[in-house]
Amino acid sequence: MQRAVEAQLDLLAPVLEPLGEAFAAEGHELALVGGPVRDALLGRPVTDLDLTTSARPEQTEAILKRERGPIWDMGRAFGTIGTRRGEWTIEITTYRSEIYDPSSRKPEVDFGDSLPGDLGRRDFTINAMAVSLPSREIVDPYGGVVDLAQRVIRTPGAPESSFSDDPLRMMRAARFAAQLGFTVAPEVIAAMTAMAARIEIISAERVRDELVKLILAPYPRLGLTLLVETGLADHVLPELPALKLESDEHHRHKDVYEHSLTVLEQAIAQESRLGGPDFVSRFAALMHDVGKPRTRRFVDGGVVTFHNHDVVGAKLTRKRMQALKFSNDEIAAVSRLVELHLRFHGYGEGQWTDSAVRRYVRDADDLLERLHILTRADCTTRNARKAARLAATYDELESRIARLSEEESLASLRPDLDGNQIMEILGLAPGREVGEAYAFLMERRLDHGPSTPEEAEAALRTWWAERQAR
Repeated sequence: MQRAVEAQLDLLAPVLEPLGEAFAAEGHELALVGGPVRDALLGRPVTDLDLTTSARPEQTEAILKRERGPIWDMGRAFGTIGTRRGEWTIEITTYRSEIYDPSSRKPEVDFGDSLPGDLGRRDFTINAMAVSLPSREIVDPYGGVVDLAQRVIRTPGAPESSFSDDPLRMMRAARFAAQLGFTVAPEVIAAMTAMAARIEIISAERVRDELVKLILAPYPRLGLTLLVETGLADHVLPELPALKLESDEHHRHKDVYEHSLTVLEQAIAQESRLGGPDFVSRFAALMHDVGKPRTRRFVDGGVVTFHNHDVVGAKLTRKRMQALKFSNDEIAAVSRLVELHLRFHGYGEGQWTDSAVRRYVRDADDLLERLHILTRADCTTRNARKAARLAATYDELESRIARLSEEESLASLRPDLDGNQIMEILGLAPGREVGEAYAFLMERRLDHGPSTPEEAEAALRTWWAERQAR
């Protein structure tokens, strides 16, 4: 670990050493702190430069001005002054000692006077380490190096005190488990379980941001399982634990909760099709069956049905994402994928007409690649023959889509005549009738494929005459 730190610090020396020397010359301490130290110890690339200092904000600002770098002070109220050195954005924060109001996560900021005291207020021991500058001495008063080596997440002090101060740290524990593949210490899990309801005082936006980071992490199952087992998910994503449907010896069915986590992992395995981690694809995979608890019915013979769970699930997904303050575009994309996730199962053994294939592409629109991923990921059967048959059938559907796309430009599916041509042919002004004519031509395009302008005009005139005669 020491060698890993030295290697990273050698790379950062042109940036950090001059700053360390400048602060030392003024009688102030300066240290690299938190995530950058953790990542350096793990041998991971350092992407952020967070520094802490004994200097007060005005003293930090004065030193940076002498160093002739850009300065911004939007975080001055929290003791933070920002600067930039080459490609690096640097934030330098005065040692802090925070006091929390139990009814709010916003601290009353008070400046501290020691590095160990500043480290003690941080969320986890693996983030409560520092490297003094310019000496490069590792400062680790809470055993973060040992916890890194043992791959454990624990708090510097009592977890109950830490989570009482800032309940969002419970979400962060799950997020770090998902990002690093670490286990969470038993006392931390116990505190999360006992205090889960305190997450309610955190803003939806902050919860959303942690959830997104968790979902996009390398091991999201670890974090999601922790949220469910501690009861945090009951407050931030209740649709997930609700998938643990009760079963009995007479009504057996697939474990929808475990199935959904497996679908998420199988969707992640296909992300090369999208160029990398994609929240919309992952969250749709996680949420695709959330409509099942609402639609579960038992019928004769011990059969369980979930009719319309795709439509119900889309509505539940939209409602949850709205509560978490996601953007309208994200809400529309994820809920649409949930709504469409069963569409392929009407394909049978490939009996769809070309018209049905065109409608599949039209309905998916710019979500088509994600729908391919979700549909393939949704096969979790242990029956190898059935899995192979489903995969081959979807291969056939994708081949048909590719063929029709090449022949008909499905990616930009439009009627054979545009709105201006419709108005000219029918002698119409802009209005509802033009929209109806456009819709007729679109349906015709989906049913029959592309036509020549002459064929489209003839069909349009016939449709219009029949419409006028009604």
